[in-house]
Amino acid sequence: MRGWTQPRTRRDLFRLAGASAAGLALAACGVQGQKQAPPKPDAVADFWAKQTKHGKVVFANWPEYMPEDKGPLERFKKDTGIAYEYKEVIQENAEFFGAADPVLRAGQSLGYDIVVLTNGIQLQHFLELGYAIPLDHSKLPNFQANAGQKYKERPYDPGNKYTVPYTSGVTGIAYNTKYVKEDITSIEALFDPKYKGRVGMMNDAQEIGNFGMFALGIDPEKSTEADWRKAGEKLKAQRDAGIVRKYYDQSYIDAVAKGDVWVTMAWSGDVFQRQLAGEPVKFVVPAEGGTIWTDNMLIPKGAANPVDALMLMDYLYQPAVAAELDEYIQFVTPVPAVQDLLREKAKTAKGEAKKNLESMIDSPLMFPSEDDYAKLRTYTPLTNEQEQVFNPIFQSITQA
Repeated sequence: MRGWTQPRTRRDLFRLAGASAAGLALAACGVQGQKQAPPKPDAVADFWAKQTKHGKVVFANWPEYMPEDKGPLERFKKDTGIAYEYKEVIQENAEFFGAADPVLRAGQSLGYDIVVLTNGIQLQHFLELGYAIPLDHSKLPNFQANAGQKYKERPYDPGNKYTVPYTSGVTGIAYNTKYVKEDITSIEALFDPKYKGRVGMMNDAQEIGNFGMFALGIDPEKSTEADWRKAGEKLKAQRDAGIVRKYYDQSYIDAVAKGDVWVTMAWSGDVFQRQLAGEPVKFVVPAEGGTIWTDNMLIPKGAANPVDALMLMDYLYQPAVAAELDEYIQFVTPVPAVQDLLREKAKTAKGEAKKNLESMIDSPLMFPSEDDYAKLRTYTPLTNEQEQVFNPIFQSITQA
């Protein structure tokens, strides 16, 4: 039950938007790499035919993404005989990519068999530069049987050629019900003059870019440069009208909980934590759309133990294992059967444990409805050249 009354810092690490992180990202993803052609099916089959199980796997992940007792990994070891090393070495996508890029470009190994990266600019470059090993889906029966269909349709990796999801979350709107008495359903609340000076926006270019486009009825996944510029103008007008109090990193959640802002862009996991703590914060996916982000497992080029890695990736898609992970992580699971398993567990739980489990089961922040999923989009896919246009449009707003 750890962490249920403590705000997590995971998304703060993901969304650091300082100049140093941006500089690392641009330097790492810049012109030195060369986009690789997708491998031919015969080459993929030939690669996997030569691989064997080695009895070891090295898993690189984010902090607070595995129970302290390493229960799922311990059971994997017992069931398969494969030993593991689990390393919480990924603190931020741009930073990790910046360190990994020269190593992989030089044809060397990172020393990890699985790494977890969030969909977005760094993952896109990781795939384009040929730094991920294509997966052998014949060795992923649990993924095929238990992953939700929506997690087999990720536009940033069609067909899950290189990645399978570890966990997901949603960017939507949070509001303080002590100060906002109406039910907010539209993204226009973020642009409403009656909340002047009480609106929080995020300081990440991709996040606010998506919300600027949602406000104009534009699908970010299909957007053009002209759409980005229109969204930039919409967001600039919002800023210049004094509606935005601040462009936030993780600190937005404290601001809305205390009432410094009344309405804000928000991440579902943060709000769920505050709701469990009894704070007056409500979350909604606006009618116009919200963003779904996903942290993805992949096997980096040069991995020493790809067969063992693939076995672990698939093992985590067993519903009971996925349920244990989600009970701890408290984000959106890619395995729909988890909800029923947690419901069964709640029947025999008692006291605070039962209350918390019931809160999880009933929360759209952990189990979005079909209507919510229909409104969710990922980030705009960007080439290197497009990135140099997209980022300055929105960074000029948040950094002004």
